[in-house]
Amino acid sequence: MGVAADLQSEIRGPELAMNLVYLGSGEFGIPCLDALKASAHHLCLIATQPAHPAGRGRQPQPTPAAQWASEQGVPFVETANINLPEVMQQITACRPEVIVVIAFGQKIGPEVVALPPKGAINVHASLLPEYRGAAPINWAIVRGETQTGNSIITLADKIDAGDILAQVRTEIGPQETAGELHDRLAQLAAPLLLETLAALEAGTATYTKQNDAEATFAPKLKKTDGFLDFHEPAEVLARRIRGFWPWPGATASFTSARTQKATRVVLALAEAVPETGRVGLAPPGTFDHERHVVCGAGRLRIEKLKPAGSGLMSFDAFVNGWHVRPGDRLTRIQEE
Repeated sequence: MGVAADLQSEIRGPELAMNLVYLGSGEFGIPCLDALKASAHHLCLIATQPAHPAGRGRQPQPTPAAQWASEQGVPFVETANINLPEVMQQITACRPEVIVVIAFGQKIGPEVVALPPKGAINVHASLLPEYRGAAPINWAIVRGETQTGNSIITLADKIDAGDILAQVRTEIGPQETAGELHDRLAQLAAPLLLETLAALEAGTATYTKQNDAEATFAPKLKKTDGFLDFHEPAEVLARRIRGFWPWPGATASFTSARTQKATRVVLALAEAVPETGRVGLAPPGTFDHERHVVCGAGRLRIEKLKPAGSGLMSFDAFVNGWHVRPGDRLTRIQEE
């Protein structure tokens, strides 16, 4: 039995079925799609963002949701505007009882939200009202949270402000990256979604208003968010490195004191270590005699990184390949 079938079997009571329309684009929703496909529900239509140029050849790349739909034989439509009359006609033709929204990337108008009699619901990767916005996983790590989770909410005019139908909570591992947490939360979302759909079908769902006064926000990430400033404390930098992996990547410029050659590097994993012995006068970003990086407070022990033009490697491999010595430096990338 596959993962999705296992998830579906976690629903207690008789198996219920509804017509569903899915609005989503990103990889985060794939475990939920697997679970829906294995359930008794009928996934009538998937609406997703259009293909975008990607890779060196800049060839159009369909979204993960579109790829999944194509592989599974589920009807789908690619649209830059879900609110267009012709797209709404396709949704209406499915007579959906629920619309499921996960990592869609578009503003959904009230006409679409009003179509399904049992509501339009959204899976969001935070414990709302905390971390409303586009990048809740990343910012939860960067800001030092030790717990996070998933919320399933109704759609509202304000982003991520709808009534809460269900939540699941999980610990954030001390070394867990945003990429790893993303994948784990995606798996946790699937059984939560099936439970919520069962409650909606049975008429037993509960709706809890969010307290807007407790809301925090997780804005969309920019490439420059990952540009590291080694004047910050090592603890803060270690969280940034985990929270920005794999994108936008915690980026710095490595410069050899001997050759003055500069190489852009993306740090994938690092740990803050306390000052040991006498604190020198080396400027922030300098490698010390233990090849730890001097920071505004504390030192940073790099464990994994990706130099430009190379793959992900251990710090030991980087030391050997780039001949890292005390006095070499990591400096902030200048904004482009």
